Amino acid sequence: MTHPHNEPPLNPLPPVVIALFLVIVGIEAAVTLGARGIVGDASAVGWRIGLLERYAFSSEIFAWMQDTGRWPPEHVARMITYPFVHASFTHALFAGVMLLALGKMVGEAMGSLSVVVIFFVSAAGGSVIYAVLIGNPTPLIGAFPAVYGLIGGFTYLLWLRLGQLGESQVRAFSLIGFLLGLQLLFGLLFGANAEWVADLSGFAIGFVISVVLVPGGWAKLVDRLRQRD
Repeated sequence: MTHPHNEPPLNPLPPVVIALFLVIVGIEAAVTLGARGIVGDASAVGWRIGLLERYAFSSEIFAWMQDTGRWPPEHVARMITYPFVHASFTHALFAGVMLLALGKMVGEAMGSLSVVVIFFVSAAGGSVIYAVLIGNPTPLIGAFPAVYGLIGGFTYLLWLRLGQLGESQVRAFSLIGFLLGLQLLFGLLFGANAEWVADLSGFAIGFVISVVLVPGGWAKLVDRLRQRD
């Protein structure tokens, strides 16, 4: 038996969550230190611009791919590489902290693979919806659409839990409501941008795909479809 005094005060984070966090913060740390001349050579000053040009999601490139029917892998990959490019260290740190918190809760309930699926599917789906609905030429960067997908997964878990307890399931959406309220407030104070469309889309995608990712979710969905038939 494990002695209570030997148990860690906090449950360990899923390795995949730690890995995603380290990639996000590691890239940003290198770019920030390079811009200050601490690491790299003279070209390090332009590392952030280079990352934006190569890995940020571009609505204009996406529209070009749609119009021409050509889908070069290096441009398609932008749908899942942009979450690792940020505007500043603070931008990356906030996204990373939210990733740790939400990734831990979702990973413990659904498993590490589900965290990876929600992260990248929400990022890709959020970018496509952003391009189709907004078409803003400003590059889309940052992990927030993917993190909002994890918020969607967490919301679905809470929604199920409240239903089991016989309580109002609307309460499950209090977190996303609070975050959207903050975005509205910041938009009014500092000027709004259209990135919230990608964030909200990521949330919706994360919520929907959690229906099948939650343990036993696929079997339940199949049963429901059979009952309707």
